[in-house]
Formats: sequence, structure tokens, C-alpha cells
Amino acid sequence: MPKPVVPEEKRRRRRPTRGGTVLSERLIVDTALRLLREHGSAGLSARRLGLALDCDPSTLYRYFRGMDDLTLAIGDALVGSALRGWTPTGEWRADLRAVGLRIHAAYVAHPQAALVTANRVTGRPHELAADEAVLEVLRGAGFPLADTVRIYHAFVDQTLAFAALDAASLALPSAALRADEEMWRSTYARLPAATHPRIAEAAPLLATRMVTSAYPTALDMLLDSAETRLAALRTGAEGD
Repeated sequence: MPKPVVPEEKRRRRRPTRGGTVLSERLIVDTALRLLREHGSAGLSARRLGLALDCDPSTLYRYFRGMDDLTLAIGDALVGSALRGWTPTGEWRADLRAVGLRIHAAYVAHPQAALVTANRVTGRPHELAADEAVLEVLRGAGFPLADTVRIYHAFVDQTLAFAALDAASLALPSAALRADEEMWRSTYARLPAATHPRIAEAAPLLATRMVTSAYPTALDMLLDSAETRLAALRTGAEGD
């Protein structure tokens, strides 16, 4: 006979660890985020988590099915932190822009965690709440279902793609990051107009912009496209 399913709350450890800490899913996720920040993805393991929490590594499996399950929980925690305190205003474009910037900022604030979670689908409560919120904003604005899904797809993928790209830069060793940023001034800014006329004329602006994230600009371009589409739908409806 199959083993009976043990309710989640009964899998939790009630007794404190050797160091007197009462474990919780939130504490484990927070500790994992710290380890990722300090050691990168290679430093996140059940053994290292056990040492940090002063518990046997096997205890962690009362809370998570494995390290991949923990990774999904970390990603969901980042989304949760992004939407904490956010409430829709009823202005669809402003609401989507706020959600996008919040999610991007939450991932970039934890670059090592972003690298291992930005491409994952967690199916957990915070992610589901975020998806529901974005879809509700679009449907409430008057987009048909097909357009809603198309814009939602582009919005989510663009936000997470830029989060991963910007996190990858921030996760570089500081010397490498400074060298990359300096390249725009040390090399691009010195190219002669005779051989690279377009780079030469754009060099001062490139040196300023290319060391910052392009996400806000890309987000505004996406929202511009969505706004144009909505206006066309409304004009078509009025013309019927």
C-alpha cells in the first residue's frame, strides 16, 4: 500500500536546533539568500545550510523536497518581496510599470539568487499572485484575452530577462565589473570618427547610458506598444 501523505504542518520541526533556533521555511530561505550573496550558487548546499542553521542537513527535507524545491521557494520569495506593499491604482500603464520595476529591483538586489531563479517557474503563492495581478490589470484595461496573454508573456519574459542580465553583471567580481564599465570610456570613446563614425558620435552618450540598466527604457517601449494597441482596439470598436 502507498504511504499516507503527511500534512505539511506535521512535517515541520517543533524542537529548536542545537543552537536554540526554531526552524521555519522563511528562516531557511533567508539563510539561503545570505549564503548565495556571500558564496554564490556553488556555496548553496544542504551541508552548508545545515552548518549555518546549526542543524543536521537532513532536517531541511522536512521543509523542502530537495535543493531544487528550495530554489523555487527562493524565487517565490523574491517575487513576494517585490509586491509587498503594492496596490493597484486603476491606471493600467502605471500599475504595470510599477510591478515591472519592483520585480526587476527585487531580483537585482539579490544578484546571485537571481541567476539561479529568474528562469524558473515556481507555481508558488507569490508568483501566482503576481501573475494574477498582471493579468487582471490588462483585462481591466480592456485588452481582449489574446492580447492580454501576448502582452503578459512579453512583460514577464522581458522583466526576468533584464533581471538576469543585470544580475549577471552585478555578480561579477568587482574588478571585472569596473573593467567592463571602463571599456566604454577607455576604448569606445577613443575610436576615431574616420573608422567608426557612428560610435564616435554616440560615444559620450554610450559611456553614460551603457553602464546603467536598459530595463526602464525597454519597459516603456513595451507599454507604448500596448497602449497603441489598446487605442486601436478602442477606435475600431467606436467605428463599428
